[in-house]
Amino acid sequence: MLKFDRIHLSLENWDSTLQQFPDRTMCQSPAWLGFLEETQKGEIVIAALREGNTVLGYFSGLMIQRFGLRLLGSPLPGWTTAYMGLVLKPEVPRTDALEALQRFAFFDLQCVHLEFMDRNLSASAIGDHYPFRNYNGFEIDLSRKEDELFSDMTSACRRCIRKAVRSGVIIQEASDAAFVEDFYGQITDVFAKRHLVPTYGRARVLALIRHLQPTGNLLLLRAIDDDGHCIATGISIAMHDHAELWGTASWRTYQHLRPNELLLWYVLRYWKNRSVRFLDMGGAGEYKRKYGGYEISVPWVRTSRYPLLAVLRSSAAMLVATRQRWHGAWRSIASSVSAPADSPSLQSGDSVR
Repeated sequence: MLKFDRIHLSLENWDSTLQQFPDRTMCQSPAWLGFLEETQKGEIVIAALREGNTVLGYFSGLMIQRFGLRLLGSPLPGWTTAYMGLVLKPEVPRTDALEALQRFAFFDLQCVHLEFMDRNLSASAIGDHYPFRNYNGFEIDLSRKEDELFSDMTSACRRCIRKAVRSGVIIQEASDAAFVEDFYGQITDVFAKRHLVPTYGRARVLALIRHLQPTGNLLLLRAIDDDGHCIATGISIAMHDHAELWGTASWRTYQHLRPNELLLWYVLRYWKNRSVRFLDMGGAGEYKRKYGGYEISVPWVRTSRYPLLAVLRSSAAMLVATRQRWHGAWRSIASSVSAPADSPSLQSGDSVR
C-alpha cells in the first residue's frame, strides 16, 4: 500500500528535491510555499510517498486552521494559487497517490477537509470517486515560431496590438516598489466595474513580489502611454516549462489604446525566449480565446472527512461572495457621493484573475 510520510525539509533542500521531477510546478516551489505561509497564516506540509522503503514522489501544500478545524490545501480557493498537487515518478498512478493523500490528510494530519488541484490529473481518472469542480482556462503553446503565435491570434487581436504600437504605448519591465500601487489601483478599479472589491489586499501583492522576485521567475510589466502614464500592468510567473499569467489590470479610460493586448504579446515573447513551453492564461474568460490558445480543464478535488463539512464549505463560499458584493456596492456609493463633480473617473480594464 502506498503511504505518505511527512518530512521536514528546509526550503533549500526541498528545492533540490523538486528539481528531480519534470512535472514540478511554480506553485510547489520553496518561494511560493513561503508566499502562502505568510499570506494564509498556515503551516507548510511536505510529505514523501512511499511503497515500502522506496520513495515514489512528494506532496506539498499548506495546512491552515479555521474555527478550530484543520484544512489541507494544495491549493484552497482564494489563495490566488494555481496547480500544486504531486510530483511523482512516471509509473505511479495519480489516483492511487490521491487515495494515499486522503488517508494522510484525515488520519495522520487530523484534517477534516482536503482540496487538491494537480495539472496532470484528469477528470476521467477521478470518475465518481471524489467530488470536484473543473477549473477551466486557456493555455498557449509557446514552442511555435513567433510569427505563428501572432497569426494564431484573432485578426481583431492583432489589430489591437498594432494600434497600441501606433498610439505610442510601450511595455516596460518593472522592479520598483511603486509597481504595487499601480497594479492594485487598477485591479481595484477592475472589480469596481462590477461593483465588487478585490479578493485580496495590497499586502498579498507585496508578499508575492518579495518572495518571487529573487528567484528570477517573476515578470512585472507596465504599459505606458506616450504621455508617460501607467495605463496597464501585468504579473506573470514561470518555472521549468510552464508560465502562468497571475494578473493583469488597466484603467478603462485608456482602453481605446489597447494596452492589454500589447502587454500579453510581450508576456508571450518574454517567456518563449526563456525556453518556457506553455503559458497558462490563469483561468476562464471568453475574451482570452482571442490570443490563440486552446481550452484546458483541470479537476479541483475537494473531499471532507464528514459529509456536513462539504455543505458548510459551500455555504461559506456563498457568504464570502455575498460579502464581496456588498463591500463593492458600498464602496461604489461612497465614491459617487464623495467625488467632486469635475473629478476624472478612473474606470476598469481587464483582469485574468
